[in-house]
Amino acid sequence: MAILKPFRGYRPPNEIVKQLASRPYDVLNSEEARQEAEGNPYSFLRVVKPEIELPVTTDLYSQKVYDKARENFLKFINKGYLVRDPRPNYYVYGQTWKEKTQYGIVGCAGVSDYLNNIIKKHELTRPDKEEDRMRHVRVTNANAEPVFFTYKGVEAINELVAGVVTGPPIYDFIADDGFGHHFWVVDEEEMIRQVEALFADVPCFYVADGHHRTAAAALVGKEKKENNPGHTGEEAYNFFMAVLFPADQLTIIDYNRVVKDLNGLSKEDFLKNLENDFEVEEKGSREFRPGQLHTISMYLDGKWVALKARRHTYDDNDPIGVLDVTILSRSVLEPILGIKNLRTDKRIDFVGGIRGLGELKHRVDSGEMQVAFVLYPVSMKQLMDIADTGNIMPPKTTWFEPKLRSGLVVNTLD
Repeated sequence: MAILKPFRGYRPPNEIVKQLASRPYDVLNSEEARQEAEGNPYSFLRVVKPEIELPVTTDLYSQKVYDKARENFLKFINKGYLVRDPRPNYYVYGQTWKEKTQYGIVGCAGVSDYLNNIIKKHELTRPDKEEDRMRHVRVTNANAEPVFFTYKGVEAINELVAGVVTGPPIYDFIADDGFGHHFWVVDEEEMIRQVEALFADVPCFYVADGHHRTAAAALVGKEKKENNPGHTGEEAYNFFMAVLFPADQLTIIDYNRVVKDLNGLSKEDFLKNLENDFEVEEKGSREFRPGQLHTISMYLDGKWVALKARRHTYDDNDPIGVLDVTILSRSVLEPILGIKNLRTDKRIDFVGGIRGLGELKHRVDSGEMQVAFVLYPVSMKQLMDIADTGNIMPPKTTWFEPKLRSGLVVNTLD
């Protein structure tokens, strides 16, 4: 069974929370982060993307970047931008998008649960990205950003959360990107005991978003255990901060692909090759979004095209074979466009559905890319089926919105 512990969070005073809370480190490049934090001394990007305070030419993985993260984190504490709660609490975090609100419980998950696959993964991690986040955790001695977990909903947990959110939130603001963020502190002792007991009956958690941060937090905890001869299992480093949302409240949106060229093929030959595995139907210049599984939308040469996968291209009884990202890779990207490794090939890029079809059209029309593919979103059931069977999704398959804001609460490993 899974573990979720309360913790003594560092949190911003209410009057600066909107200015302090930032988007996650991995949705902004350094230049975008510089622009977003400009003129805002409270921005938590100064902790999670500290290179913005260093020369533009700074190597993002140099020690001075991690040292700046620690320096800024301690500065935020010393200046009162982050204040530690007097005792361990849970927190409820609500996010509103398109008139829908989802509620998650913030607590600390167990390092041992990650290592023993009670916390289940659906993506591979890259060692270089793991090491980057591990260095950030080591140097700051903190989980600066929460990871985004899900679980199969439990009615008693839903009822408890529903009771919490009837009260006034400690934070309640709409960020500049239009997403609403609401935050409650769960500090009553009896309710804390209830939360801990209820989650102790949840058989497993699933990583929804933040595989690299999860791996980094768990591996640093493992390191600290191995380097502590007096290890007891109760130390703070045995746990890391997570937000857990019930699966039925979450929505995965599309995660799309753009490709630089047609691998030496003419447009006509490319379309002809597609007919082996798809029914190809031109849709004209009006944006076309797939409305069901096994239909892929393509934008090429100013026109939208529907690609309906032929029956031999997918297996609805296989957790991986059912996915449209699998069909696209096996039938188009690998055999026709020559893209064998989605993680390393520089000819392909990935665009989150939050940016809309207009972004794909722009990148093709500008000449930067030659073709774009729009995929039907993966379902939560598909994600959990893959994790339950020990399978791994192709990279860049799931895009969750809203993203968790960083800086609403921070967990330290002491």
